[in-house]
Amino acid sequence: MYKIPGHHHISMITKNAGTNNHFYREILGLRRVKKTVNQDSPSMYHLFYGDLTGSPGTELSFFEMTNAGRTVRGTNAITQIGLLVPSLESLTYWKQRFEQLDVMHGEITTYAGREALPFEDSEGLRLILLNNNGGETPDFWATWEGSSVEQAHRILGMGPTEITVRHLERTAKTLRDLFGYAEVAYFEEEAIYQSVEGQAFGEIVLKQLEGPSEKPGRGSIHHLAIRVKNEEELRYWDGVVKERGFDSSGVIDRFYFQSLYFRDANGILFEIATDGPGFTKDSTVEALGTKLDLPPFLEGRRAEIEAKLQPID
Repeated sequence: MYKIPGHHHISMITKNAGTNNHFYREILGLRRVKKTVNQDSPSMYHLFYGDLTGSPGTELSFFEMTNAGRTVRGTNAITQIGLLVPSLESLTYWKQRFEQLDVMHGEITTYAGREALPFEDSEGLRLILLNNNGGETPDFWATWEGSSVEQAHRILGMGPTEITVRHLERTAKTLRDLFGYAEVAYFEEEAIYQSVEGQAFGEIVLKQLEGPSEKPGRGSIHHLAIRVKNEEELRYWDGVVKERGFDSSGVIDRFYFQSLYFRDANGILFEIATDGPGFTKDSTVEALGTKLDLPPFLEGRRAEIEAKLQPID
């Protein structure tokens, strides 16, 4: 049986690509590694931020939906994104930075057994910085030296992702029994799973909450993508997902990776995505994120697509 080696990316909704671009580049200090469009609806931007090359496990991606309303928070949704930083001192640095830049944030606290600092972006998306405290990270994560954040405190990549559900055991069963995640904690209303036992970079925190489902809008999370190495592994998981009775999209070529989508028994949308070929397929490392990149099947529509997009830096 293949193993899931961690998170691949996570995708959210933004109402304004320009505001989003400023927050994740200038405030969080991430690199914009790809400026492209939603391949299924190319009139909207699809922006990716991450490390030097947008390595799997560092990618935060956003669909610009200019008509997005506010998010009405509830259950059966992905509700918080964990980002790893090197140390406790890093959390103090970020708290001071958020105060200086007027970013909504809480106090340094503890989350899933780690020192943490919760905050929100300009659209109310809930994120939390966590002290990685010398823990392992994938060896291919690469620092972007152009960041405005001090080197000792830069965001490393994705950490624990929180999913809130009405029936905890249903999603727990998907992670544990279908994908082979290690169960490291299980309480009545919370459970923690790790794709690589002992490591934060593939961790999922499940929380149980009764009530109405979340109504998505600006600042909500659309889906979580988990990693596989290649298309062979992806096709294996496509078979497993279908054998368990879930509806799979089947393998889709996203040009920068191949992937499939399915919803679990709580309606949570998961994507399974391959590590490669990556964002340098149509760009040099130096030029990543500097221009509008389109997959080949959309290149012939470039003029039409660009005419519908508001320019961003």
